[in-house]
Amino acid sequence: MADATTSTAEDGPALKRVMGPKLLLLFIIGDILGTGIYALVGQVAEEVGGAAWVPFLVAFAIAMITAFSYLELVTKYPQAAGAALYTHKAFGIHFLTFMVTFVVMSSGITSASTASRAFAANLNEGFGLDLGNGGIVLIALGFMLLVALVNFRGVGESVKLNVVLTLVELSGLLLVILIGIYAIAGGDADWSRVVAFDTPEDKGVFLAVTSATSLAFFAMVGFEDSVNMAEECHEPRRIFPKIMITGLTITGVIYVLVAICAVALVPVGPLAASETPLVEVVRAGAPGIPADLVLPFISMFAVANSALINMLMASRLLYGMANQAVLPKPLARVHPFRRTPWVSIIFTTLISFALISYVSLDSDSDVVSALGGTTSLLLLAVFTVVNIAVLVLRRDRIAEDHFRAPPGLPVVGAVASLYLVLPFSGRETIQYELAGLLLLLGLVLYAITLLLNRRLGVKKAALDPSKLDG
Repeated sequence: MADATTSTAEDGPALKRVMGPKLLLLFIIGDILGTGIYALVGQVAEEVGGAAWVPFLVAFAIAMITAFSYLELVTKYPQAAGAALYTHKAFGIHFLTFMVTFVVMSSGITSASTASRAFAANLNEGFGLDLGNGGIVLIALGFMLLVALVNFRGVGESVKLNVVLTLVELSGLLLVILIGIYAIAGGDADWSRVVAFDTPEDKGVFLAVTSATSLAFFAMVGFEDSVNMAEECHEPRRIFPKIMITGLTITGVIYVLVAICAVALVPVGPLAASETPLVEVVRAGAPGIPADLVLPFISMFAVANSALINMLMASRLLYGMANQAVLPKPLARVHPFRRTPWVSIIFTTLISFALISYVSLDSDSDVVSALGGTTSLLLLAVFTVVNIAVLVLRRDRIAEDHFRAPPGLPVVGAVASLYLVLPFSGRETIQYELAGLLLLLGLVLYAITLLLNRRLGVKKAALDPSKLDG
């Protein structure tokens, strides 16, 4: 039997079990909070009007349904490989496992790219630089380069650091809520906007809500990353269900309150036009308090954390796939001194450069909306597969007790996630363009690897998700 601090492993040292219920809760909340709510509340309001809290509520409901599926799978297979592991166990198709893994990796890059643009916008606001689109793009690219350098130097994920970062991110949102309550109590809010649906002329209410939900869902992603911590948690089968549901509920309530305060204090037009919408809320709710001077820096800290975590994940996943010969071997090269996957770091950084530059070519385009929407598009496709995998894997009986999703919920989760992936949901074309380019890149890399493996006499690659370093 393993001791209280380690888990068993057949082929090497086990991961240390360091996370109890409180630390896991903070990890989940910290992983969900970040770029989405800080940057996208204005774009969500632009789609539906003052009732911007509705898409966040719908996104929360879909995330919660999918979380039940993840809970069944993580308590059934408490290993640190997430969606790739579940896909591999359910379907046993190596190419499908590869594509799911590559999509998860791509979502990390698009999420970090979204964060970089939000970082640049908040820096511009915080220092009063008044830069145009070109200047903000350069800052965003410089920020991604800085993230790459930190990534190259070597960043070990620390639970204690995550606690600090989570509290900083949370403080910014609580500041917005408290200022909102203060302004509302003082009679400075316009409640008529909170229940007003003001949709674009080419969309009805239902289509506008689903379109906004596709975007708002970006704010809810992150909970799925927690399943990768299963091997580092004490008693994962016991604590995961309660903690994940609690963490999702807390963030869902915070998001709905922030959205209500935002539209009650700032008209939809100025809110949607701003790349730092929560700064506008603080400025309108407490004009005599210099809180709007502080919030941009809190926002920068929050989105910087999101970018670093996502690029760490993306580069390690790419390294893991290359190390198993399902992507070109050079991507698995490790620096002899820093001991970091330097080629994968450069490759993922170049992809983020290309994404940011491509979307920013049109000065009138909403870069944060396009990149954030692409992230939710990619992850909703993964969630569709995971919800189906739950149903398939119910044929696999195990001796240990585990969580079981309520009957019918995985079906609802699969249908809802798939609908939000399809064009009928009202997604912008640019999101499909970006997702398509990333998938094409994955297919090209996969084909190149097959050719190289065949030329070198390497046996057909078979991705083993349990060995991915993600």
